[in-house]
Amino acid sequence: MGTDDGRQERQEPVSRRRFLTRAVLAGAAGLSIPAALWASRPDGGSRAQTSATGERTSPSDAQPSPSAEPSASGVSGFAWEEQEITGSFTFANWPYYIDRTQGNGHPSLDRFSGSTSIDVAYRRPIRGNARFLEKIRPALEAGDPIGYDLIVMTNGPELSTMMREGWLLPLPAERLPTFDLHAAQFVRDPPWDPGNGFTAAWQSGLTGLAYRPEAVAALGRTPRSVQDLWDPALKGHVGMMEDLQDLGGVALLSMGVDPPSSTPADWEGASARLRDQQDAGIVRGYYDQAYVGALKRGDVWLCQAWSGDIFQLNATGSPELRFVVPDEGALLWTDNMAIPANAEHPLDALTYMDFVYQPRIAALIADWVGYISPVPEAAQVVRDRLHDPAVARSPLVFPRDRALGPGEGFTSYYAFKSALEEQEWDRLFAPIATPDSTTASS
Repeated sequence: MGTDDGRQERQEPVSRRRFLTRAVLAGAAGLSIPAALWASRPDGGSRAQTSATGERTSPSDAQPSPSAEPSASGVSGFAWEEQEITGSFTFANWPYYIDRTQGNGHPSLDRFSGSTSIDVAYRRPIRGNARFLEKIRPALEAGDPIGYDLIVMTNGPELSTMMREGWLLPLPAERLPTFDLHAAQFVRDPPWDPGNGFTAAWQSGLTGLAYRPEAVAALGRTPRSVQDLWDPALKGHVGMMEDLQDLGGVALLSMGVDPPSSTPADWEGASARLRDQQDAGIVRGYYDQAYVGALKRGDVWLCQAWSGDIFQLNATGSPELRFVVPDEGALLWTDNMAIPANAEHPLDALTYMDFVYQPRIAALIADWVGYISPVPEAAQVVRDRLHDPAVARSPLVFPRDRALGPGEGFTSYYAFKSALEEQEWDRLFAPIATPDSTTASS
């Protein structure tokens, strides 16, 4: 069975199901969502048929981007055919990111353990990609186990670094048949990990805006644009992400620049724009997932936010908070499961990676977390077996395929082409996020 580390996530007095039902029936009140997101068929329609086409390539067949090209260090001598099931593994995830009961149980983990006799020690130590990587870096550099057999990292420089340095185990394509059968097209062969050589998607989401009623009062209108993050009417009450991809990405959007096609010259301009915002005293802090607490307390009135978090805040006693996809578009990202090099229970972790692509399991997770599921067929399970048509129809959980493509109001992070590009991005944006990091974590 699955065991938890005991750190309590706040229980919901109002179920997410009831909240989403109200939101959908009210036309997604409080949410500004582009029409392209709305799914026309809750059972996934042709999405399931599309997602079942195409086969994954093995890591050796993939053509990795220069920034993600793995070194031989960290995985030398490892062979999947020599691995055995041990009966347990430790899973490191983000808070509020798996299905949970009122008693702090996890039905999807229990089903996995019941089906495989593998116990899962579930942990929630990840609040930011950079901070988590810095925590585990010494062990990775030393070639030691990090204490976790499965981790969840967002596509971005930290994940690219781990692939490039040989700190992740390459995945054997032939051992992920459920992924091959059910994975959505948008998580297959992603640009940050060609051929899914090292990762499989956990969930995807959007970085947009969240606001409190005080923001509406200060602006005299509802926030709709990333430009509102620079409005002096909100001085001292704006929250920005300390994640450098989210931070730099929103600044580029505010300049009318699409992050994936941006240039180093654009980055210079975005950095200067963020400096101006900081110097004007508009920013209250730069946050990891602690932005949730700052928003609830009223420390910030308008902030960058991750879509699923606001659903959960609404369901746990904060109905006044709202999420909006800004006019300039939202940043689409994917959190990825990966197995660290020198993991002590790699085959157990790999077995779980494939297991969660079963539609019935993916449905349990998606129905609770409120993020974009990597398994389109899970929508039908949510509707018919979990009796939750509101979530099955939610465009923030099961969007249409084309809604995630270019030109539909969504964009993605810049895909670094080299380690030098990553270093330049960090040079420009890291000093901006650093000054208030201690405040943001409180």
